[in-house]
Amino acid sequence: MKSVIRNVAVPALLSFAMLASAAWAQQTTSASETPSSTAPAAKTHSQKRADAVEQRISDLHAQLKITDAQSKPWDAFAQTMRDNATHTAQAFRDRSQKLSSMNADEAMKSYAQLAQNHADNMQKLSTAWSALYAVLSDDQKQTADAMYRNQSAKRHNAPRKHKTSAPASAASSG
Repeated sequence: MKSVIRNVAVPALLSFAMLASAAWAQQTTSASETPSSTAPAAKTHSQKRADAVEQRISDLHAQLKITDAQSKPWDAFAQTMRDNATHTAQAFRDRSQKLSSMNADEAMKSYAQLAQNHADNMQKLSTAWSALYAVLSDDQKQTADAMYRNQSAKRHNAPRKHKTSAPASAASSG
């Protein structure tokens, strides 16, 4: 049971942390930039994040070989991904603007609200995914199942420093 929770929670929390740091960095840089200080060809952090979401959508579409008949649930799933990314970035921008004037209690509550927003977003994404998954062919489902199993396995099978059984001195000597 713990591994099931870990397989679901860890990727979700990693995604949340990634979005959190991305949104935080975006707010910090955008506050210090003026329109004249950025080169026209340079992409903002926000645009880079949107591009990453679009790339993930494109990759999933290609890997799953979405058909025209599956376009309605696919479009809903893809739009949910976009909306979640937009709402998350906005929530982090809003929080970072207020953070300097928050006391510790308010900061903790605002972080709890971010976590709740993430949970809500994951629920929306899960609902959209279920609708899409229901119309996938058996081959597409096998592909999706393998994709999500492999992502979890890659995250959980990575070597971790705290899992070594040798003492630190023995591990560093050899």
